[in-house]
Amino acid sequence: MSKIATRDAYGKALVKLGEENQNVVVLDADLSKSTKTVDFSKAFPERFFNMGIAEQNLMGAAAGLAAGGKIPFASTFAMFAAGRAFEIIRNSACYPKLNVKVCATHAGITVGEDGASHQSVEDVAIMRSIPNMTVIVPADGVETEKVIFEIAKYYGPVYVRLGRSAVPTLFDESYEFQIGKGVTLKEGQDVTIVACGIMVAEAMTASEMLKEEGISARVINMSTIKPIDKEILIKAAKETGAIVTAEEHNIIGGLGSAVAEVLMEEALVPLKRVGVNDTFGESGTPADLVKKYGLTANDIVNAAKEVIKKK
Repeated sequence: MSKIATRDAYGKALVKLGEENQNVVVLDADLSKSTKTVDFSKAFPERFFNMGIAEQNLMGAAAGLAAGGKIPFASTFAMFAAGRAFEIIRNSACYPKLNVKVCATHAGITVGEDGASHQSVEDVAIMRSIPNMTVIVPADGVETEKVIFEIAKYYGPVYVRLGRSAVPTLFDESYEFQIGKGVTLKEGQDVTIVACGIMVAEAMTASEMLKEEGISARVINMSTIKPIDKEILIKAAKETGAIVTAEEHNIIGGLGSAVAEVLMEEALVPLKRVGVNDTFGESGTPADLVKKYGLTANDIVNAAKEVIKKK
């Protein structure tokens, strides 16, 4: 199975989008080689703006360009986009509902050796709490490109969460992404695994492992965290009776919380959240970190067995 980091797919998608749409502009905070916006800067230097290490100014300038009719894609690391620039995103982009696309890379603990200071496990919670903000976490390179083209057509602020490490390619070009819609990747009757980002591949592996033990696990790719697809969740809850969520994010405020909110109001069933258990990360290889912080297919399998017992 081929692998590509979603940040790499983002860089390639931006160039393709820039060729089709002259209104697309890209801004970065002196990290273009890491966020891969460097590809766009080489193809369209007149539409690329390096704002330096000034993330608040980056988002403010993006809002200004959006007010002027451009479609700005603003990129930096997730820690700085969601954290340092929060107030500007809230007041300058989301409050007036401007067409700003915040595409943040290096999210989650798979940033690896950069350590806790750069491993944002809070960004989804922060961004989904802002009114008017749409939050998307692509599962692979193919979905990332689909997302970039789709949000360019959508008017309004969007936060896209992208990763540093290469992830398995799950989809082909026939895959269709739609904002606000989850996709059932595998049917099942005993439990449903709802995943996003790098955890979608782990969920698919977990489903196969559970099958070997006679457990039928449904897998849903919930790439849009906000607005979340209530319909697919309610259907899964009623048909399988148990839910596991899987995310490379704090279990507080992210996908798990979003799913729990729906289930509490619409279809109460046992739920187990797999993710970072309200702690900071640390320096290490991505492979070692996902094991230490419980983000593997084995962890999903154990969670599935746990919720099935509670049915």
